[in-house]
Amino acid sequence: MKKIIAVITICFSVLGLQAQELKSPDGNLKMKFSLKENGTPAYQLFYKGEEVIKTSTLGLALKDDSTSLMDGFEISATKTSNFDETWKPVWGEQAEIRNHYNELAIALDQPSTDRKMIIRFRMFDDGLGFRYEFPKQKNLVYFVIKEEHTQFAMTGDHTAYWIPGDYDTQEYDYTTSKLTEIRDHFDDAVTSNASQNQFSKTGVQTALMMKTADGIYINLHEAALKDYSLMSLNLDDKKLIFESWLTPDAIGNKGYIQAPAVSPWRTIMVSDDARDILASNITLNLNEPNEIEDTSWIKPIKYVGVWWEMITGKSTWAYTDEFPSVKLGETDFENAKPNGKHGANTQHVKEYIDFAAENGFDAVLVEGWNEGWEDWFGKSKDYVFDFVTPYPDFDVAEIQQYAKSKGVEMMMHHETSSSVRNYERHLDTAYQFMKKYGYNSVKSGYVGDIIPRGEFHYGQWMVNHYLYAVKKAADYHIMVNAHEAVRPTGLRRTWPNLIGNESARGTEYQAFGGSNPNHVTILPFTRLIGGPMDYTPGIFEMDVSKLNPDNNSHVNATLANQLALYVTMYSPLQMAADLPENYMRFPDAFQFIKDVAVDWDKSLYLEAEPGEYITIARKAKGTENWFVGNVNGTTPRTSKIKLDFLNEGKNYEATIYADAKGADYKTNPQAYKITKKTVTSKSTLKVTSAPGGGYAISIFEKK
Repeated sequence: MKKIIAVITICFSVLGLQAQELKSPDGNLKMKFSLKENGTPAYQLFYKGEEVIKTSTLGLALKDDSTSLMDGFEISATKTSNFDETWKPVWGEQAEIRNHYNELAIALDQPSTDRKMIIRFRMFDDGLGFRYEFPKQKNLVYFVIKEEHTQFAMTGDHTAYWIPGDYDTQEYDYTTSKLTEIRDHFDDAVTSNASQNQFSKTGVQTALMMKTADGIYINLHEAALKDYSLMSLNLDDKKLIFESWLTPDAIGNKGYIQAPAVSPWRTIMVSDDARDILASNITLNLNEPNEIEDTSWIKPIKYVGVWWEMITGKSTWAYTDEFPSVKLGETDFENAKPNGKHGANTQHVKEYIDFAAENGFDAVLVEGWNEGWEDWFGKSKDYVFDFVTPYPDFDVAEIQQYAKSKGVEMMMHHETSSSVRNYERHLDTAYQFMKKYGYNSVKSGYVGDIIPRGEFHYGQWMVNHYLYAVKKAADYHIMVNAHEAVRPTGLRRTWPNLIGNESARGTEYQAFGGSNPNHVTILPFTRLIGGPMDYTPGIFEMDVSKLNPDNNSHVNATLANQLALYVTMYSPLQMAADLPENYMRFPDAFQFIKDVAVDWDKSLYLEAEPGEYITIARKAKGTENWFVGNVNGTTPRTSKIKLDFLNEGKNYEATIYADAKGADYKTNPQAYKITKKTVTSKSTLKVTSAPGGGYAISIFEKK
């Protein structure tokens, strides 16, 4: 919904003009566009008068074409405009979002081929977005991208927070290093995964967060990724120039384009305050408005589920250990011997439903409910699941009726095993099955190598599949939470039923050997720039061996840190991921998870330094309740938080869930303390965070 619209447009033709400038509405950012002597497009970016992106060239190389869209251009015309609106997201971190930018569109002609291309720039107060546009024309209709050569030339050897460039996974811990050190650290940064393909020892993924020696924060990413391959970045570590690197298809091509068409937006966020990067809405604003007319069925969800016990090895997805292979429709599960560890059984699921109902959760997720888990992974198997046939011990109708009687929804799980053709073949039937049994949301998964074989998770073919599944789900009024999918690029503005993604190293890796304790202080600057993550926080028992004696992993966080994640790791889809019995051991701490909201009217970024700490305050949608979360890196730290965001003249009760003295993510993670204080808008809270720790605060108005 648009609240305010003010658009001023000035158009003029320019023949032979070789340089143009574009400033942000507040004047702090300035972009210079030019054509080099050989007709190659180039740009520079300045922040408060200082260069932050050196002269960087633009263009695309085309396959089987000696004359690519790289040089030989002339400026045929330019158009400038100003745009200002305030719109309301269906759900989000703010009730309203301002979309304010100045725009410059450069129309380019390539006389030797009679081809045309437009480069469109949009300058916001916190950054620049630009994209390639291919208008309708005779000499550029169907073409294949060999490589996109968009450059981002750095002004120095910045500190970068990066993960390896990969065509198939983003599930890596972040490495912090100088740009020139990426090559040296690359092999150590690569850890095992079900499917992975790195392309260069200096390749990294976006959103890439950097900090200059002068304290300028720079973030490189993309927005509105549709019908195009995902962009990673490859660094020339001698010249310190990043260049776009698109994900190829099975035969090495980077994209198939039919004009008229546009590329995704390439984004550069810049500020001297790290909090501005967290607060930026550039990614959302560069996407198209909401396509779904009736959004009444799209609702944020807080849920529990049969998941963590499987991840840790306490229980299994598979129903039986009898079958070395499964052929759906031919394998006799009715007469098979159960393995005794299958988590998705009717009685056990009812226990989770009871727990959800008693503690105010909206939904219950169940994984491993459907036939085929005995040989689902690593077999390059096409017909692996049908998404509608339950195991003998999972009574779909009985569970539906029981959940309904308790006022709880069930959340569907679709693991595709990356057999994407099979999923699309079954998608309508699977969604119809969901609606029949009252499932309004689905967690989909894409573990393993993609079928069709040779395709990658982040190529154009898969990018189109993910969006197809979301659009198809909208037809059935189903919300989608896609795991192992392409990272989000703000498409949830256009399709708000895309309520979550994984697409990064989530909590499950705490059961696979652990994650770095400062991981969650970097993710909001990187992965979450594109959209919310289903991080699955809320683990209270850090010693995984207590769930499964054969698993010696450790959750590298304090209990207070796990509470804070519900505020700092924004998502309209939040899971209380631990087992119910572990929450019952700490009922006073569990209260925060029960209280915390999942949809917000306002978000304030109080403190931030990537890799070190983040403190965020959020106001719950439609209430006067505030929640504050702080996550900390490896160095103990004390925050001083002013509560001047509270209403003046009102008294509030603040409940502070903090690390206790001696708390430590590794040696003493469950040491926490809870204090209550009466506070006002004039109050300041002083709270200490342990290594790998943090704090969470609920603030309710006193009646």
